[in-house]
Amino acid sequence: MKIALAVVLLILALIVGPAAWQYAHFDPKAVPTSGLPWQIDVLPGGEARVFGLTLGRSTLADARTRFGEELQLAVIAEPNETGNVEGYYESITTGFVAGKLIVTADFDKATIEGMRERSPKTEYMQSTTRKATLADADRAAALAAPIRGLAFIPSVNLDDAVIQERFGAPAERIRVNDHLEHLLYPEKGLDLVLDSKGKELLQYVAPARFEALRAPLKAQAAAPAKP
Repeated sequence: MKIALAVVLLILALIVGPAAWQYAHFDPKAVPTSGLPWQIDVLPGGEARVFGLTLGRSTLADARTRFGEELQLAVIAEPNETGNVEGYYESITTGFVAGKLIVTADFDKATIEGMRERSPKTEYMQSTTRKATLADADRAAALAAPIRGLAFIPSVNLDDAVIQERFGAPAERIRVNDHLEHLLYPEKGLDLVLDSKGKELLQYVAPARFEALRAPLKAQAAAPAKP
């Protein structure tokens, strides 16, 4: 039994080890030229391409073609909020980096509210966040919608040194509480969230729409701390 366990651990080390090492120390000539989290192409129209998807042009159907049929569609909403239509992947691999991916559709408030009302099932996810499964009639519309933003949670932990090496120095840092700090790259449309108590989060939007992401962070950081 001990021998078998040792063999399993060795195999896992051989599989996971190179990917983790490449993420922290890489030779630019030895990695893909596109598709990695830090490989962001900024386009002339104020858009950006990441993971092979162009924000504002590519659709959720394009994301499904790119990453597979496992895309889960639903309206995700916090209390007293309309929420967003999101596609979710529990696990993807892009380049050599694995993680979770959330694809947000670009819908107006009225359309999202209508989809919530037609949902055949609503359930709680974490805490008070609610998940409303899309009705069959709304799934086609969701897949045809352009992508407003992407959120990627890498399976490996990032630290400041790795971030500086991959993404460069951020234009701005905003700390919103004792464990969350946002590293902002407005020219790339990237908000990289460092969480000392959890996993890092990479949020991508078109650079032309970056201020809509930045403004709430500034307001949150400026708000007085709750007792």
